[in-house]
Amino acid sequence: MKNKKYIAIALCLGIGLLATKSTDLQTTFFHRTVMGGPMVALLVSMIICNLTPSIDKEFKEGTTFASKKFLNWGIILTGATLSFADILGTGVKALPLILFNIFLSFGIAMFVGKKLGVTKNTSILVGGGTCICGGTAIGTLSRIIKAHEEEIAFAMAAIFLFDTLAAFSYPYLANILHLTNNQFAFWAGTAINDTSSVAGAQATYVAMNGLGDWSGALNVKLVRTTMLIFVALFWTIMMAKEAKSESSEPLFNVVKKTFPMFILWFVVMAGLNTAGLFNFSIGSASCSSLLGKCAKFLFASALAGVGFKIKFVDVFSKGSKPIALGGITWVCVCACSFAFIMLFTGYIG
Repeated sequence: MKNKKYIAIALCLGIGLLATKSTDLQTTFFHRTVMGGPMVALLVSMIICNLTPSIDKEFKEGTTFASKKFLNWGIILTGATLSFADILGTGVKALPLILFNIFLSFGIAMFVGKKLGVTKNTSILVGGGTCICGGTAIGTLSRIIKAHEEEIAFAMAAIFLFDTLAAFSYPYLANILHLTNNQFAFWAGTAINDTSSVAGAQATYVAMNGLGDWSGALNVKLVRTTMLIFVALFWTIMMAKEAKSESSEPLFNVVKKTFPMFILWFVVMAGLNTAGLFNFSIGSASCSSLLGKCAKFLFASALAGVGFKIKFVDVFSKGSKPIALGGITWVCVCACSFAFIMLFTGYIG
């Protein structure tokens, strides 16, 4: 029944709304926000998922829709709160670190994966998921390298576990370590895997530090996400060479299929905002500010959808070796990013 799909979507929206409102309650009781709305939504839906014996197939279709579509729409609306100066500032400055992490991640994943006896495909997926954008990169690369469902599941489990750990801990560690806003942006934007997790960590950090519409970490992450197209092209060429086949899909088609279109619309919205099209007021608030609030609500709803996919038993039952590989790769990228922000504080700002 399609009704279950729509019920799931409505539930994700409801959890997202309540999670977004929870930041006001946190401020009332604790005089600060302890956890951002998106991460509250993720935690709530994870608890519900693990207390429920099974999730219906049609219900999962709804949560998948929420996790993908709401995230993309949230990112697009975030563009309406930014200018090109914002994106080309923090985001592009992180490009040297992003590129280094890509080579590091794939290098570690392939080397350690071989030592652990993990399949080549799983190593590629773990490397791509760690250095680019989690599940999106795994889904894209799995089609290119023709990975088996079991390999995809192993990689997803490995990536999710450490991605969740990073998303929950980075905002608090940043404050404990007295990182600057830009240092946090570089660290979170380059060392948290999934875009939704970066959005969640950023929301917590913003709320804890009263930064309003600051989006430094997401700016870095979006520049990092654009690297997916080049990584996809690289592995397409490698697979074509291995197969020595002339029937490989043209690179233009790969570009067309793998390029994340929400980034294009994000840039369009940022361009419109740079041109001043969102400067008018609606009531007592600016249009740009209202669109930013809608983006945060959509991020929370998207993470609610993600949480409904996570069974703790599944995460630990899909193989200890891929999870170990994911942990080692993540630690290396995390350490590299942290070393960069500490060594090049003057460059970062």
